[in-house]
Amino acid sequence: MTLCGTCRNINPIDQGRCSRCHSKIQPRNYQSLQQSWALLITAAILLIPANIYPITMLTNQGKVTYDTIFTGIVHLVHSDMIPIAIIVFTASILVPWLKIVGLAIYLSAISFNLPVSKKKLMVGFHIIEWIGRWSMLDLFVIALTVAVVNMGQLLDAKPAPAATAFALVILLTQLAAKVLDTRLLWDRLEKNNDTN
Repeated sequence: MTLCGTCRNINPIDQGRCSRCHSKIQPRNYQSLQQSWALLITAAILLIPANIYPITMLTNQGKVTYDTIFTGIVHLVHSDMIPIAIIVFTASILVPWLKIVGLAIYLSAISFNLPVSKKKLMVGFHIIEWIGRWSMLDLFVIALTVAVVNMGQLLDAKPAPAATAFALVILLTQLAAKVLDTRLLWDRLEKNNDTN
């Protein structure tokens, strides 16, 4: 039996088409595990330049300053904008790292058949998918800053090279979660009750 991706009807796998909506039934995609690993490893590699290189370039009266994600957070703290600093820290540093670690745990559980509760892994996976959308908050702040602060040569803000790497990290982690066929996890259920 397999689930129809369109109408969620359960059909015999040898049927080929859904009995309800007549769309093609997709069996398990075993290549999705390798695709997801490749996207996740690439995102983890890109996270290094995203945090090391400057993410914004600010020109103030001819003086050019570069800010990394971390120095931007430090400037926000020194400017007494602690709530905004917490939001930027959460969206720019904490969430991407937690997504990468969470997806690595999830993929390791499937790849190496780790004795972790499948139900807990699925809950964690859905949280990773939901929270990943908020990772774009930092790039949204940069886009707003560029749009609002751009005043010619007196005051000018532009995204720096790390903005591209950071955008790619977010995109690749989202794709790594989207590409994975989560049914592969349930194929490896334990023979006894899976309640741990």
